[in-house]
Amino acid sequence: MRFRATIESVSIFYKITQSVEKFQKRFIIKFTPETMHIICNHEANEGGTQVWSQIKVESIFADYRIQSNADNEITLAISSEALLGALRSASASSTSSTAYQAEEIVMKLAKKNDRAVLKFEIIGTTSVGRRVKVTHDVLVDVLKPHEVARLIEPLCPEPDLHILLPPLQKVRTVVERLRPMSDTLTFRANNSGKLHISISTETVRVQTEWKNLTNPRLNERERNDEEQAVVDSEKLFTVHVSIRSFLRFLNSHVISTTTIACVCQNHCLILYVYIGDAADVGGVLTFYIPAIIDDE
Repeated sequence: MRFRATIESVSIFYKITQSVEKFQKRFIIKFTPETMHIICNHEANEGGTQVWSQIKVESIFADYRIQSNADNEITLAISSEALLGALRSASASSTSSTAYQAEEIVMKLAKKNDRAVLKFEIIGTTSVGRRVKVTHDVLVDVLKPHEVARLIEPLCPEPDLHILLPPLQKVRTVVERLRPMSDTLTFRANNSGKLHISISTETVRVQTEWKNLTNPRLNERERNDEEQAVVDSEKLFTVHVSIRSFLRFLNSHVISTTTIACVCQNHCLILYVYIGDAADVGGVLTFYIPAIIDDE
């Protein structure tokens, strides 16, 4: 089993990790010859939110080499905090005593004291021209084939609608103001570009509305009756979710260029966060936030 790659875009790797580490202290990274997957799906994950990401190798890495007996795929369980620490060091370009500019960052699978580690070797130059090398060893567990086979992405019903979200930073500002007032967020949208985000308790009801958003044509159900289609376009589909889980998803504003929300009414909210320009998407993070069933 061999793995080695040069990290060309530390900032993208760091932002992706930053976007998902709030969900799980230990997540899964799966490397394949063409893609990297970061997965959060542990049963102990608070709120039950799952994250499945697929990022093109060329979006982050160069000189990428992978070899294994499992179809040249390697799957690791890793501490999100430790991975962030290594990437932060590479992007911050500083040590406790000497500032440096990173010139090459190599990530490879290795062993240390009979434990598997993901080794980060950072080579740089100080302001006075001195060469430095900084190494980070992040402990990992290499998953066995039967463990990898249990990693199954959630099965969901056909979404009732798809809607392109406003910039996530703006949505985050709204939701942060709602957080002290309720634990449950109501997400409503229709096929006419309308989105409502609200909270409702015995003492307060607050709602924010966006209009004229885009409804992407993704696996749209065929409608034979045009008049019925007009009526359907105004119908609001609803899902209630944990406001805490939704705020954690909104951490992905650091990497998001385009985000599409899919409402499966009374089942879940699916959110696709695209990385890179629309013309050349470097990957996508998919968040599955389960519905909170309203008994009323």
